[in-house]
Amino acid sequence: MRKPVVYILASHTGRALYIGVTTNLPRRLAEHRKGEVIHTAKYRIDRLIYVESYDTAPDAIAREKQLKNWSRANKIALINRANLDWRDLNGEIHDLGQHSEKRSLGSASLHSGRRAKTCG
Repeated sequence: MRKPVVYILASHTGRALYIGVTTNLPRRLAEHRKGEVIHTAKYRIDRLIYVESYDTAPDAIAREKQLKNWSRANKIALINRANLDWRDLNGEIHDLGQHSEKRSLGSASLHSGRRAKTCG
């Protein structure tokens, strides 16, 4: 069974952000990149820059709602702590959500929902 994840996508300029939740991140990213999600297609938001894994869907949904209510400055601070260069993490998520242990995504860390710090 796949684990729910909260993810943040950015446009190439970093100006536009998108926060979402899914249990199948590779499929969802493909939808974003094919232009099947209206908001991300309109603003060309397709770079995966942040991911948090959760044990349950309600926990992931609650975190998504929390992040969406944060100020832009707090969202950027969260992203910068995990992925300072805002590198596209798409190539590093092949088995994400299928295991419960914390996973490393290169220099960025995949954050467990239980350990994610809150700002704002």
